[in-house]
Amino acid sequence: MNNFTLMTDSTCDLSAEMLDKLSVVCAQGSFTLADGTEHTNATIDNAEFYKYLREGGSAKTSAINSAVYEDMFRVELDKGNDIVHLGFSSGLSATYNCARMAAEELSEQYPDRKIYVVDTLCASLGHGLIVYLCAQKREEGATAEEVYNYAEAIKNNIVHRFTVNDLYFLKRGGRVSSTTAFVGSLLNIKPLMHVDYEGKLHVVAKARGRKAAIEAMVDYMAENAENVTPETPVFICHGDCIDDANMMADMVKERFGIENIYVEFLGPFIGAHAGPGTLALFFVGKER
Repeated sequence: MNNFTLMTDSTCDLSAEMLDKLSVVCAQGSFTLADGTEHTNATIDNAEFYKYLREGGSAKTSAINSAVYEDMFRVELDKGNDIVHLGFSSGLSATYNCARMAAEELSEQYPDRKIYVVDTLCASLGHGLIVYLCAQKREEGATAEEVYNYAEAIKNNIVHRFTVNDLYFLKRGGRVSSTTAFVGSLLNIKPLMHVDYEGKLHVVAKARGRKAAIEAMVDYMAENAENVTPETPVFICHGDCIDDANMMADMVKERFGIENIYVEFLGPFIGAHAGPGTLALFFVGKER
């Protein structure tokens, strides 16, 4: 009998409705605003969060600790279910390692159960895309081990391409220098970034202006996407810039004939560091 539970972290930025539709259990991380209040994705409205950032606010994020995973895993193990957990990139957070440690501890207590923990090396809706793909595999009848092996095989093909509207947030997080941020803002330079094979963020190119940055991301998809059909999943997330996200979705639809496009907010865990106006495109490609 194929009894296993698919799990992930709230850093995947899939909505509660999408997670429910996919039957995925989600560990909720918390973050702290500059005023000291603690929140999860479920306790703050995304639009209000970005309004807060635009008004000069900030947020501090932290890894989901092992105790959270241990409690969450134990519930499913007590039901007699195996577990496949798809974790947030180890290149950006200690979250994956906390999940791995919890799994190792519980494996001794539940020797008849399997706990697979995947370092997806993905972030935001790139993380969400691999969750979506694995949920599809489970729906097709794949076992826990088969879904685990699929996730390990596909994770290096999950393409992340994104740009930010204001370099200030990347400067504050140490991703770009003060000089780069100043000159870039002065010249309207928009960095094009990706998540590499170690799950870390890197600037890979630059574009002059917002529209050029969006076009460059779609151009990269034309170069790198494989076996595109109308059902090919493409995920787009945004830091409270829905018009730009819809523009990108329309460009993808018109250029590739893709209908399966999911648009969602960039959640606070990445949004706190990338800032309002961040726009990202995710798809399965030949390489990252």
